[in-house]
Amino acid sequence: MPTEEELFASVDALLGEEPQLPPPAERARLREAAGITQARLAQALKSSTQTVKNWENGRSEPKEPRLTAYQRLLKGWAAKYPAHAAPAAAPVPAAAPQPAPVPDTFTGPAAPESANTAAPAQAPAAPAAPERPAARPATSFRRPAAKKTTTPAADPRFPHGPLAVLDGDGAAYAVGGVVLDCPATTVVGLVEWTLRESGLGAAKLNRYGKDSDPLIVLTAAAAVKLGLPERLEGHEQRRSLRLPEDHPVVKQVAKAKWQLTQRGFGPWARIYRKAQGRERQCVQLAILSWDALDERSWPGVAEMEPADIARVLGVYAQRVITPRGSTAVSGLELMTALRPPTKPERDAETGNWISGHNPGSLGTEPMDPAPPEATPEHPVVVNSGWTGGFLNEEAYQWVRDVNTLSDEECTLPFAVGLDLNTAFLAAAARLVVGLSAPDHFHNVNFNPKIPGSWLADLSHIELDPRLPSPFTPDGSRPTGPAWYQTHTLAYAQELGHDVHPTEAYLRRETGAYLDPWHDRLKTAYADTLADMGVTKDLDDRAFLAAMEQHKQNNPEMAAVLAAIKATVKGGVGKLRERPQGKSYKQGEPWPALSRPTWRPDIRAAVISKARVNMHRKLNNMAKMTGLFPLAVLSDCVVYPSPGESPLDFLPYAASGKPQPGGFRLGPTPGLAKLEGVQSMLWAVDLMEKGLNPARHIKGGDAVLDDGE
Repeated sequence: MPTEEELFASVDALLGEEPQLPPPAERARLREAAGITQARLAQALKSSTQTVKNWENGRSEPKEPRLTAYQRLLKGWAAKYPAHAAPAAAPVPAAAPQPAPVPDTFTGPAAPESANTAAPAQAPAAPAAPERPAARPATSFRRPAAKKTTTPAADPRFPHGPLAVLDGDGAAYAVGGVVLDCPATTVVGLVEWTLRESGLGAAKLNRYGKDSDPLIVLTAAAAVKLGLPERLEGHEQRRSLRLPEDHPVVKQVAKAKWQLTQRGFGPWARIYRKAQGRERQCVQLAILSWDALDERSWPGVAEMEPADIARVLGVYAQRVITPRGSTAVSGLELMTALRPPTKPERDAETGNWISGHNPGSLGTEPMDPAPPEATPEHPVVVNSGWTGGFLNEEAYQWVRDVNTLSDEECTLPFAVGLDLNTAFLAAAARLVVGLSAPDHFHNVNFNPKIPGSWLADLSHIELDPRLPSPFTPDGSRPTGPAWYQTHTLAYAQELGHDVHPTEAYLRRETGAYLDPWHDRLKTAYADTLADMGVTKDLDDRAFLAAMEQHKQNNPEMAAVLAAIKATVKGGVGKLRERPQGKSYKQGEPWPALSRPTWRPDIRAAVISKARVNMHRKLNNMAKMTGLFPLAVLSDCVVYPSPGESPLDFLPYAASGKPQPGGFRLGPTPGLAKLEGVQSMLWAVDLMEKGLNPARHIKGGDAVLDDGE
């Protein structure tokens, strides 16, 4: 038997060891419960976001002095957010305990959904498709039976994830391979089953936000079973598709005292009742046969089996946001979800909770733009009689003059296209934008740190004609005074030129509004590419080889990747949504103007920075290699090349590492990938015809990604 002295010595040795931490999964749970992003935690611990990720997935452990600090933080969170027992079977547990009630400024679903700055949850590996159950008769409402169990959801209120795809036989395919029995035979029955029995939904993405409403995706067979037409016909524009108000299903919804949003019953229908306290009562439907999933944003998804659709949409929901409509709508909703406009605060006089402004957000009220930031049909422009010109911060559409081509360039055999990964997303990183209304100034000194619109004359600046001008979308030299966003003028200064604005519209309150949006989408993009075998640790040659096969290797993740890219571009475009429909009259307000997120100045800032980033790389490439581009289209550039690979002309140091400042290959936003290869003769022929080789280098007509 050991002596007491020996036992005490052993215990003292244990006490002297490094502090122990909870398991990696628990670390992530505690951080998410506290509403803290990985980036914010990394900043607090003076570390990197990747290091925090490694701690939370078990790849590495913190060392002193961070270990003790991290342990102290986790202990504090554990006391506040104790772990709940995960549900063992499919029945939905009682609602999780809610915090003390605080007021919401919005209790219905018509306003944008708010959600969280929390880091994106990692989607589980896609399991094998579950066997399709036999059709079952509809019965009274009952708790769903899960056909397949998976790792329980992090939030016990939503054990079956954010969404389900309902087929005509009553099988509702949820995330993680779970199949639920849905007995509903009417739309009203489906809504009530979803809210009471399904266990579907998603936790808010920000501590001041709101949970995401459950999404039910209907196959054509399910739509018909619920009394809906298989297809909607008779409208020229897809956005106009909706059931007439006298349709039996619409009348059925109204009779049951449910409501539809102003968008009506269309491809993306939201059915709700006024919230009771903090409990929202809202379900969103997406109808596949009504083209809810646009082929351009969700390639091939609508034709997949229900279980595969659930996997694709589930990964997107977990990494980005539960779809709320088109990817453009989801991109805009994600901004609000990560930066909710309000937060609860105590009234100093009464001590009651009231709704206050959330710093860093765009607030709850729409804001008129400065006249040069608006569009010609905007009421601000029409009512004021503004004739002073407008910002023209758009993506590049430039073709080099063939007369500037040298003999050496013309004898090169190939034209190689490079595409920058999600260039608009890269431009959104650490982008300071205006948060308050614009103020008008005359004869103001230029300050590159103040976001706004400036009237200046850059026509005196002479640049190499073999490069596009950085000041205009078509690459032509400015001809006189024009309005520019801050980044464009700051780049003129960077190139060594004096800038003397004569007028400006500037914003006093500023902030990096898009930072959490950028961080979440960047992580989603990188994680999805990694699922397809394209990882950050690949060298350039291996990266190019992986990119050749990545879509074929995993079509489901290829669809998620396409949707993420469309979310970025569409979200930026929605910041300046134009009026729709033939009946619109100039000067009338249109629905988009009622959103606080109708902010053309923020869109201009993103595109200006993206175009400046492109020109900076073009300029550095010319200095490092002597090479000049043939054409640029948004984030695609075409270079003459001695070989068929970017490796044949990109600059590398003697060590083999890419030279900083030019184009670099890689899977993260802002880095480049191969877009396509054609012959130099082919490119010159297009240039002589006034056509843009960058549009066709891939072998077809590229879509102009202008953020509109």
